[in-house]
Amino acid sequence: MKILPKIDVHVHAVPEVLIRRERGDGYPTPREIRAIYDAYGIEKGVLLPDGCYPEGSSDICSPREARAMVRDYPETFGWWFAPLSCAAGGNSPDTDLSYFLRQYREAGARGVGEVSENRPFDDPMMLNLFRHCEACGMPVLFHIGRQGGDYGIVDELGLPRLEKVLGMFPKLILLGHSQKFWAEIGQTDEASRDGYPSGKVIPGRVPELLRKYPNLRGDLSAGSGYNAVTRDPEFGWAFLEEFADQLYFGTDICAPCNMHSDMMKLSAFLDDAMERGKISYRAYEKICRGNALDLLEG
Repeated sequence: MKILPKIDVHVHAVPEVLIRRERGDGYPTPREIRAIYDAYGIEKGVLLPDGCYPEGSSDICSPREARAMVRDYPETFGWWFAPLSCAAGGNSPDTDLSYFLRQYREAGARGVGEVSENRPFDDPMMLNLFRHCEACGMPVLFHIGRQGGDYGIVDELGLPRLEKVLGMFPKLILLGHSQKFWAEIGQTDEASRDGYPSGKVIPGRVPELLRKYPNLRGDLSAGSGYNAVTRDPEFGWAFLEEFADQLYFGTDICAPCNMHSDMMKLSAFLDDAMERGKISYRAYEKICRGNALDLLEG
């Protein structure tokens, strides 16, 4: 069976580095992304503008810059998402956010994200954002965080607020990401949900929610996604097969040094699983690119 080039549902870049992080690096440029992609068999990605949500931000990639990079580097970036805040416009839970979403969609945006505002999922402002994203057919890619001293939409252990939103907006596609999402592939606790749990997986909330809510999807990017499906390979292969229609290959590249990050091994892990017959070719194709193309171009 043929090894497939991947579609990356989660990547960050800037046209040029302006602001560097405390550790000295900045976001990667399109040329740096291309070099990483070529090293790992990735065709192109979905550009998520970063820094537009203030929590945890450093440099900023505006939606104008994201749109321009997709235009100028089509071999590297195939699509972009809009970084719409729930506080846009009137900073009110009654703001007509569809007014902005329709303009973003007409400009070429294919979704909203990576949403990382530090408000609870069921905050009235967030519910208004989800309501309008559902009405406009714009999928949402989110990061989960703790309240304060962190970034990401706030939820507790067990993801009760996420489940509430999944039930309230059944036509809204929500792509889950981050440690606090993927730690819940298995049973976890307050100490381990912030990191990368190891060892055998006792199935947790993520498989349960994926079965119950077809509008929930899994973004396999970053160390969190990679760890979730590789920490217990037998479980990981079964998970990939069962939820093949709801999972997306991703990287979360956000610095040039990610060229050597463990998360970049996901591509080879999927290739190996397919070649050894641990997952079906159908599951492999769906996760590597088919689901992304259906979401972005369907």
